[in-house]
Amino acid sequence: MSIGRLPDHEQRILDEMERALRRDRRLDRRLRTLRLSRLPDPARAFVRLASYRPRVCTVVVLLAVSVALLVTGIVTSEPGVIWAFAALWPLTLFAGFRLMCRWCGS
Repeated sequence: MSIGRLPDHEQRILDEMERALRRDRRLDRRLRTLRLSRLPDPARAFVRLASYRPRVCTVVVLLAVSVALLVTGIVTSEPGVIWAFAALWPLTLFAGFRLMCRWCGS
């Protein structure tokens, strides 16, 4: 590995330090997390979304909050409440359909 710029004994010390750093898994993991990754892969996101398995209590809570926002939005006509319902309702439907698909076995 000598590149000719350092004396032999210094190069040996440097090579030993590099070997020790390469063996350190914790350092390697920390350096990997600092790297800037490229754009997220849409295929991986789709696989993660398709493998989402909601729990019954999650769907029940989402449904209860959605119904509460729906009723509150109808009664008060507040734009913030209506937008909150509009944002939460598709998530509730998706989680409910995923739960039903799991129960049906498909």
